[in-house]
Amino acid sequence: MNHNTVTPLINQNNSHSQSAMDRKIQASWWKRYGKYCLIALGLVLLLFFADRFWPEKGRSLIVSEDRLSISKVSTGQFDDFIPVRGRVTPLRTSYLDAVEGGRVEKVLVEDGVFVKPGDLLVELSNTTLQLDVISREAQVTEQLNNLRTLELDLERNRLQHKRDLIEIDYQLIRLKRLVERRRVQAAKGNVSRAELDNAEDEYLYFQKRHQITIESQETDSRLQEVQMLQLREAGKQLQANLVFARRNLEGLNVRAPVAGKLTALNAELGQSLSRGERLGQIDDPSGYKLSVLIDEFYLGRVDLEQIAEFSVKGNKYQLQVVKIYPQVNKGQFEVDLAFINNTPADIRRGQSFQIRLFLGDASEALLIPNGAFYQDTGGQWVFVVSGDSSHAIRRDVRLGRRNQRFIEVLDGLEQGELVITSPYTNYIDMQRLYLGDK
Repeated sequence: MNHNTVTPLINQNNSHSQSAMDRKIQASWWKRYGKYCLIALGLVLLLFFADRFWPEKGRSLIVSEDRLSISKVSTGQFDDFIPVRGRVTPLRTSYLDAVEGGRVEKVLVEDGVFVKPGDLLVELSNTTLQLDVISREAQVTEQLNNLRTLELDLERNRLQHKRDLIEIDYQLIRLKRLVERRRVQAAKGNVSRAELDNAEDEYLYFQKRHQITIESQETDSRLQEVQMLQLREAGKQLQANLVFARRNLEGLNVRAPVAGKLTALNAELGQSLSRGERLGQIDDPSGYKLSVLIDEFYLGRVDLEQIAEFSVKGNKYQLQVVKIYPQVNKGQFEVDLAFINNTPADIRRGQSFQIRLFLGDASEALLIPNGAFYQDTGGQWVFVVSGDSSHAIRRDVRLGRRNQRFIEVLDGLEQGELVITSPYTNYIDMQRLYLGDK
């Protein structure tokens, strides 16, 4: 009985134990989906950092705020001027050039002396030119002699015509008297008819000869007048050529064209100079001007009679633009400024002064400080700092006039906004700058 009762119990316990061991254990949610979440999170972070810091996209970059200059957009008075550096030069300068090349034989003056018009400064020699001038003089003299000979021949021909007419007139008078006598004698029978006819024929011959000689003389006279006029014009031209040849020879003597101070004289004994080579210059000591080099950016804004000013020892002096050289060299063009009223007493050639050249009148405008960013962007865009100063966004703007301190804002910025005005050299391709400590 006892055995029968115990056995089922044991079997029952074994069945419960077996059923408990065969129950399926469920995996947790993290084990099933955690790795997918990590992968997704990694992709999100990767995209975030790539979008923010990947430099190849050229869109954004973290920049230390200490490396930037940040300025505020404000309203104020804009003085439309540019600072330039002016160099003192003579108001008028005459240059000495070698009209004819040659060898320096004499230097009669020293650099820095005052000369008068016509003063002989340097003597040159040129054997080739001298022989050429002598040859030309001989040719011109020969041609002039030929003209004189031809002129003399024409005059002799004219005089010969006069002598022929005198002779013919004499024969006509003589024959006329002879014919009249023989007619009377023939009527009395003292001379034959043949003698009378011969006298009449000879008289008629000289009459016709007289008429032809007059016509010939008139024709020759007209032709001679034309020919003589041509000869005289040719003689004048030959004389002018001779004067020109002698003037070339005189060009070997370098003389002062005007009065003034001789400077930059470059002539040494025995030196060979080419035709047109610069020997020096003569400066007018009575007046000075300032020569200024200006950035080509302002070429369209600089005009004649614009005013400039500078100070010397507490005194202000005004100048005006008198000449603009439009040629641009190395990004600059040249302008001459002349003093309006008075000139500083102790001014010297070669001195330099800081000048303010006014391009327009002062006016109220929206302004940002002038900075190096302008050279990088050309004034087309700037980085504008956000309100929380966490980042700066690239923004297109329209800028106008600028001077040494400010740039005029025409469009794209509002008063009170902050703008980065330091160089943009390393941020040209960026769209956004994140401002941080490192």
